[in-house]
Amino acid sequence: ISSRPFFITHERCVFFKNRDSLFVAMMKVETAQTEGIFLRASNAHYISPTSQNDMIDCCAQEVISVIVSEMTKSKIYAIMADEARDEKSEQLAVCVRYVSEGAVKERFLALAEIKSFDAQSIANELQQQIQNNGLAKLKCVAQTYDGAAAMSGSTGGVQAHFRRLHPEAIYVHCYAHELNLVLCHTCKAIPEAVELFSLLECVYSFFSTSLVSHHKFMEAHTRLGLTTIELVQLSNTRWACQLRSISAVLETLSAILECLSAIGSLIAVGLRAKLYKFSAVYALLMFQSLSVTEGLHKLLQKETLDLVEALICKQAVCDTHTDAFATELYERTKALCHTHSIPEPGAKTRNKQRKMEDFVLEATAGSRTELNNLDTLRRELLFPCVERMVGELEQRFCSVDAGLLKGIQACSPKCENFLSESHLNELAKHYSIDLKTEEVLVARNFLARKTEAGCSPKDMLSVHNLLDSDMFPSLKATIQVALTVPVSSCSCERSFSALHLLHSWLHQTMGQKRLNSLAVIASHMTAEKYDGVSEPF
Repeated sequence: ISSRPFFITHERCVFFKNRDSLFVAMMKVETAQTEGIFLRASNAHYISPTSQNDMIDCCAQEVISVIVSEMTKSKIYAIMADEARDEKSEQLAVCVRYVSEGAVKERFLALAEIKSFDAQSIANELQQQIQNNGLAKLKCVAQTYDGAAAMSGSTGGVQAHFRRLHPEAIYVHCYAHELNLVLCHTCKAIPEAVELFSLLECVYSFFSTSLVSHHKFMEAHTRLGLTTIELVQLSNTRWACQLRSISAVLETLSAILECLSAIGSLIAVGLRAKLYKFSAVYALLMFQSLSVTEGLHKLLQKETLDLVEALICKQAVCDTHTDAFATELYERTKALCHTHSIPEPGAKTRNKQRKMEDFVLEATAGSRTELNNLDTLRRELLFPCVERMVGELEQRFCSVDAGLLKGIQACSPKCENFLSESHLNELAKHYSIDLKTEEVLVARNFLARKTEAGCSPKDMLSVHNLLDSDMFPSLKATIQVALTVPVSSCSCERSFSALHLLHSWLHQTMGQKRLNSLAVIASHMTAEKYDGVSEPF
């Protein structure tokens, strides 16, 4: 329904042989199949802008009514929000997370244009969307945004203003954004990493700004029998771009070196000299090995992921890089260098003359340890990067209060404190849940018998689904809260993908109401049905 040609009349539609848009085709089907609703005059086609807007609004309201109905049954929810610029306006995407019918769901709720960018105005807009959709009487247990100061500020940010209206809504900094910041900051903190990515940017610029250089690069691909791969531009804020750039350089390294040698300009010679080093290849392979975090990044974008699972996977990534990994990385570097005839380290070089031997220096004057063996590479490059990354992960992945985090962990069978009454009580107390001690005791025995019968719960959601709401009302409510706390705000970013398709250069005059309704439909194309659309239309 929300595809670009759907609501285009036949005068502008060039995508179909019969010159009918999808909207016109749908109206013809509805007219033929629905009796009593579309009784109309022969000249009534329902393709005017007003009719289109009415149909769009009916579809969107049908979707929203299903979401609100599920949230009302759930009684609690979490809110997620993110901003994006759309041409000359700023759009705020609002999503919700809740547990319904034994599953965790994240749903897009609204797309609102914001006129003011201060924290109070954004918080007011969030509250307005809650009221507009009839969610004011439900309990909001958490809020998730990115790390911008206007959103995350503990005293003047959106989260602070929102908590004044919803005191129980804890703030979770989007873990997907956190991971991206961890990797970007790690690269900026290590001098060798800064040099490497500066070199990659120079290589990309060299082959992309000049058509002659780019043609020679493509010819080198053909001559060497390589799959045609374009180099990737780096981004200061997105680690995925850095990773793709490294992979592209490694896959086309032979073509790059040959092309730089053939061109022979001063810049080409300088770039080749920097790439034609053992330490440069080692650094490329080392940062490519950090692609293990790419799997974590994809995991953090899952709608059903809970906080405990995210922390467990984060710790697994932190424990990956060991001494055995360092040795294996060095051997891979040697093999790749041998393939491209890059000399191994260890050859003696002429020592530079010490001209400032008798002077006192207050700066290093650019002097660095030469990276020429396994121990030096590990000590000066690998371990500093890994330690910085692990330290950033430990520091940033702990935005939730320690006591509440223990309570959330106590809801998961993967944690050592599973069903710890003291930890569960702290979580239940924060959300005004009267947790019964006898329910916890009976639940332990109940789940133990399930384990003996071969039906042991694997995760937090399976525990929630095993517990009966009549037998364990307070315990199940506590676990439901833990499931409702979001890990990231990626659902909001997914809605921006639909926004870019909907508000294209062909539809610059589209109003905000129509855009919001189309975004709702596009975000739930596979999630909801529109059986009740015809009657209100």
